Amino acid sequence: MASSFAKLARSAERAGRLQVSKQPVDTPPYDIHKLGDQVLRTPARRIGKVDDAVRKLAVDMLVSMYAARGIGLAAPQIGEPVQLLVIDLDLEDPESPPLVLINPEISAVGGSLCTYEEGCLSIPGVYLDVLRPSVVEVSYRDELGRPKRTKADGLLARCIQHEMDHLNGVLFVDRVTDHDKLREGLDEQGFNPADVRSIG
Repeated sequence: MASSFAKLARSAERAGRLQVSKQPVDTPPYDIHKLGDQVLRTPARRIGKVDDAVRKLAVDMLVSMYAARGIGLAAPQIGEPVQLLVIDLDLEDPESPPLVLINPEISAVGGSLCTYEEGCLSIPGVYLDVLRPSVVEVSYRDELGRPKRTKADGLLARCIQHEMDHLNGVLFVDRVTDHDKLREGLDEQGFNPADVRSIG
């Protein structure tokens, strides 16, 4: 494991991206915590130094995310309360690199407010409408510790906002304004509506 990771890290150094197979594995490195687990409500701390341990965590998060067939995962969802997100909107293209955001901060929002159906690996089977800005500008450090800034719209902007909420202990169901549909969706999947902390 250590030697293969060292090889992967050298590859990332050359390519500037983590190279991770998108094929789902049967036993991912991490289980994903579900609604009701207190770790999902714990604010994440900033990462002081981007090193091999952080890159390994990002790789393990990606493997766990691909195993669950998700497009985004925040470190608190696997029990690590640090400011690290991984996103990949193109699960079918093995050559399309994932996005790793360390200590992300939204510096601006724009466009219109849009409603779109969201789901979450921590609340499987529940899909509900959430209102968010359609455009965001975000600054972060990548997996090599380099400062980056990007402007995102559409699904990527929504995914970034959704995953960044996790860093503050917020889940997408907290933002749902249709409380009848929320309760119905949670009940159908066996989740307790009392675990929602509504801010919508």
